[in-house]
Amino acid sequence: PGSGARPEPQGWKEAVAAAAGALQAGGLVAVPTDTVYGVACLAQDSAAVRSIYSLKGRNGAKPLAICLGDVERLYRYCHVNVPDELLRDLLPGPVTLVLERSEELNKDLNPFTSLVGVRIPDHPFMRDLARACSGPLALTSANISSQGSTLTVLEFQDLWPQLSLVIDGGPIGDIQSPECRLGSTVVDLSVSGKFSIIRPGCALMPTVEILKKKYGLVPEPS
Repeated sequence: PGSGARPEPQGWKEAVAAAAGALQAGGLVAVPTDTVYGVACLAQDSAAVRSIYSLKGRNGAKPLAICLGDVERLYRYCHVNVPDELLRDLLPGPVTLVLERSEELNKDLNPFTSLVGVRIPDHPFMRDLARACSGPLALTSANISSQGSTLTVLEFQDLWPQLSLVIDGGPIGDIQSPECRLGSTVVDLSVSGKFSIIRPGCALMPTVEILKKKYGLVPEPS
């Protein structure tokens, strides 16, 4: 294989195609990410977004992130007021960047806020799946709201009946380590020149280091 190509496990393309098909049909699919297991649906499909809210047993006021395969795609759904290089220093990775949403994004997704969190997980399956779907995916952790996040598919088996498909990527991270269950670091970059940490998550120190030292952004009390 050429430079940067990685050997794909047996059945990889079939799994991506099956998951993309289930999403295009309006289904909810459990997926491995670079932090914890997630549940995805098409962000532009309002019925699917409603299903994901009811699956989580959460109200529509608690926002869902969108997941994309590549940084370039982000400009379509968000208004970006930080350098492109900053986005590429943090993404793909275990960070959710909160930005001003654009008109392109489904109004039924997080209707109570003008902001949206964006994830580009550093996980080859998730990136391939996001690239295989036309619009962004809506992504949330695979657990019932207020319960712990999950690092194996068995840990959320109570949700399986409501899912179209479960992609088992094996255990994520170190199942014994509480740090692994923190999920992504969520940082608000919607105000020019500033940042605020919404959720410390698993990548707090390196993220803050990049934002402050390299880009001179000023931390706002969250």
